[in-house]
Amino acid sequence: MPPRLLLTFLAGLLCTLPMAAVPAPQSTQNLPSLGDTEREDLSPLMERKVGEQIMRDLRRDPDYLDDAPLLEYLNNFGSTLLAATPDARGEAHFDFFFFAVRDPVLNAFALPGGFIAVHSGLVLAAQHESELASVLAHEIGHVSQRHIARMLGKQKQDSLIPLAAILMAVLAARSSPDAASAMMIGGQGLAIQRQLNFSRDAEREADRVGLQILREANFDTSGMIAFFRRLQTAGRSYGDSVPAFLMSHPLTSERIADIQARTQDYPYKQRADSLDFNLIRARVRVLQDSSSTGMREAAVQFENQLRQKTAAQVASGKYGLAMIALRQDAYPKALALLQEARAALPASAALDSALFAHLSVEIRLAAHQYALAIREAAAARIDFPLSRAIARQYAQVLLAGGRNEDAVQYLRDQAQLYRQETQLQDLLAQAYAAQGKQALQHLALAEVHALNGTLPAALEQLTIARNAPDASFYEQAIIDARERELQALWRDEMKERGRR
Repeated sequence: MPPRLLLTFLAGLLCTLPMAAVPAPQSTQNLPSLGDTEREDLSPLMERKVGEQIMRDLRRDPDYLDDAPLLEYLNNFGSTLLAATPDARGEAHFDFFFFAVRDPVLNAFALPGGFIAVHSGLVLAAQHESELASVLAHEIGHVSQRHIARMLGKQKQDSLIPLAAILMAVLAARSSPDAASAMMIGGQGLAIQRQLNFSRDAEREADRVGLQILREANFDTSGMIAFFRRLQTAGRSYGDSVPAFLMSHPLTSERIADIQARTQDYPYKQRADSLDFNLIRARVRVLQDSSSTGMREAAVQFENQLRQKTAAQVASGKYGLAMIALRQDAYPKALALLQEARAALPASAALDSALFAHLSVEIRLAAHQYALAIREAAAARIDFPLSRAIARQYAQVLLAGGRNEDAVQYLRDQAQLYRQETQLQDLLAQAYAAQGKQALQHLALAEVHALNGTLPAALEQLTIARNAPDASFYEQAIIDARERELQALWRDEMKERGRR
């Protein structure tokens, strides 16, 4: 099994961790439910904690696509689906987070606590936005129906897969796929088989929930049928190389027939793909493989798009070629191609996407055109006030342009408004470092580690901040207070681990 595929599979298996029993909250949701008798083994709070722990490991993986525009698109898109059907958040009312991993294999998976991933290959395989929506809606269905908690209700602690063993297998996969596979096989076959057997029932329920979400969000429900049929056809033609989505989401003719039966009375809804869908697919194509061969293949794909002569295809093709030129350090060419991408669209449409503005600032930064980058980023903040990608990019250009005091003031305000954004504290630490403010730099780094859940590292940064030669009396007081808070959290975490 390839390392990346194994990593995905193991991430899915992590949902079978034993946790302390806490009663689940009551809900009046209208979405289908298979009953509550099996849900007491894993509370929503503990389910979220497991998901966060898995995410901390995934974010360190080089194949985690930590690309601000891509993350913003996926989370805006996912929020649109959730907003159309508020009950889709389920009884736990999780704050969902959508992300992508770099892998050409067609796959998507839901982790405990509302974390949903798609492979880059699946984003590229989706021919229409309704198809991508159908996959995300299906995964939302898994989370909203708390399939992970129900799965735990069917298993006893002695048959569950321990966290430590799985994490060791994930690490082993990066250096030795055979060793990782052996770790999985040893003593784990029964637990894995039980999970796969249960998932066949869960898949049908997730389909029903996903269809309801698609319908309420005004997407074409036939997109789910079209995409699943294409996956099924791929599974027949691939032979032994079955798409990962089919391995982790067993797809049968009966399942597709069930979806068709449920949608036959739905009125047809034609929904045009958004401009951002086409642009983000171009961006993902470049991000998926940055090798010289990958860039050549992507360029061929973009050139083929230009021959279609539709505005969206020309714009996204030029956008993708601009990204390739940026990675080849051909900055004037990249700017010219980006301008051509904008010119391919009606003026109003070109102004509606933050992706154009973000890429332009990226190019300016790479070309060391800091004054222009700051000016463009400042304008983009006004044009796209809700874009977190643009907001963080503005801080980056201030730092790159040497405007450290402006960066500090801006980032401190942003950090107060968006307390859970790790990137803001990381940028703030960089700004303080540029000013030579050691105590404040390590205070900010402590917050980075605290937000990432690595409390010992956060406490270590506070110790460094306390011993910094420029730590003032006021800053020492802040350090002491924060240290007491984090020590209390760490003691609680250790007690919790002792009870498992």
